[in-house]
Amino acid sequence: MDHRFRPESHIRRRAEFQRVYEAGVRQHGRLMTVFILPRADTRTRLGIAATRKLGGAVVRNRAKRLVREVFRQHVNPSGFDIVVVPRPTLLDAPFAAIESDYASCVDRQTRRSRPAS
Repeated sequence: MDHRFRPESHIRRRAEFQRVYEAGVRQHGRLMTVFILPRADTRTRLGIAATRKLGGAVVRNRAKRLVREVFRQHVNPSGFDIVVVPRPTLLDAPFAAIESDYASCVDRQTRRSRPAS
C-alpha cells in the first residue's frame, strides 16, 4: 500500500485554508489545534499552518515534518479537509504523544460529523 504524502493530499491555497477556518470545526489538543471540514469527495487533505510565532524556519519546518508524518501514518477518515496549527510544545513532545493528540482531535470530530451507517 502506498503511504506517501502526495500533492493531491495537500491544502495549499489561502482560500482553501480560509474555508476550513470559517466553516470547519475547531478541536483543541495539548500539542496542536485541528480544524476539520467535511468534503464532497472521498479524498482527505492536510494543511499545516506553522506561523512565525512557533519559531524560525528550522523550527517551523520540523513541526511541519512531524505533522505530515503523523498524517501519513494515521488511518484518516475519507472526505475531510484537515488544517493543523502546531503549538510550541509539539516540538519537545515524543512522537507517540503527537500521534495520540492528533488521533484524538481528528477521531473526536469525525465521529460527530458522520452519522453511523
